[in-house]
Amino acid sequence: MLRTLQELFAPLPASVLLKRRPERLRALGSGLSRSMGTVLAALLAAGLAAPLSPAIAAETRLLVAPHDTDARLAAGEPPHLVEVPDPEGGATTTRGPAPLVVWLGGTGGVPSKGPRHLFDTVLQQGLRLVALSYLNTPAVSQVCVGRRLRSDADCAQRFRQQRSWGLPHSGLVDDRPEDAIVPRLTRLLQHLVRTDPAGNWGDYLADDAPRWDRLVLAGQSQGGGMAAFIAQTKAVAGVLVFSGGWDRGEADGLAAWYSRPSATPAVRWHATFHVAEAQADTMASAYQRLGVPSAQVHALQEAVLRGNPHGEGIGNPVYRPLWVRMLATAP
Repeated sequence: MLRTLQELFAPLPASVLLKRRPERLRALGSGLSRSMGTVLAALLAAGLAAPLSPAIAAETRLLVAPHDTDARLAAGEPPHLVEVPDPEGGATTTRGPAPLVVWLGGTGGVPSKGPRHLFDTVLQQGLRLVALSYLNTPAVSQVCVGRRLRSDADCAQRFRQQRSWGLPHSGLVDDRPEDAIVPRLTRLLQHLVRTDPAGNWGDYLADDAPRWDRLVLAGQSQGGGMAAFIAQTKAVAGVLVFSGGWDRGEADGLAAWYSRPSATPAVRWHATFHVAEAQADTMASAYQRLGVPSAQVHALQEAVLRGNPHGEGIGNPVYRPLWVRMLATAP
């Protein structure tokens, strides 16, 4: 059966639009065969695919291969995930389109396997979601350590600068400029403008760059650190940092970049960690250096659902009321 399924799925285009109802499956720009919808429905019925939340039945879900947005990017990378709560268009506010939440996963994370409860909460607030596929290995905590860190106290900042923006090249990782987070996000938004003109994706671009004041940057672990790093230099609509790293600098202290001034006002920042995490105290200090108001630093204390408390802030649905509060910070 597995071989048959692989043969059936092989011809699928890289960009696929999924309705939340499994019997309605179609490709963006070209219809999928009726048999594909039948196969997906059978997979769900057999428990071979994860059921989708019935609470957001109208949601549309788009998987976009990075290579389709920029031919320089490697084929076969995990796809970007784009979700919209209403297929007729995103939510709006009195000031214009509702903010777009850009999710940056942690090391080894795959957008389509992101924190479902958190993603559903984003959509239930009427917000659009982009879970970005980016090069998240190796992590800064694996590169900027030991002898290298002792000889280069700014290692973490140079690493994050390259992985976020593409330039200058740090020599620490092999990432190319087009591999970086901001170029990938820009190319994805441009791709959506071309392929989904009714989606008004141009609302999130300005002069071929992200319109930062309409973006909420959110991420966990390495991705949380990347969200914070970018938000220091661009005034975004909100920053949500979940257990967002513990970069080291000189004399085994915190990296100096945490103390940089922030272009994003402090009122728009939220940060979490679980008190059972080994690096809890270090993260608390990092958030203080970042200037996150103490009332918006959330030390999580509920019982850990899984073995590792590092993912509790994004994986445990008991924190849904907190997620709603954090998302409400965006103007």
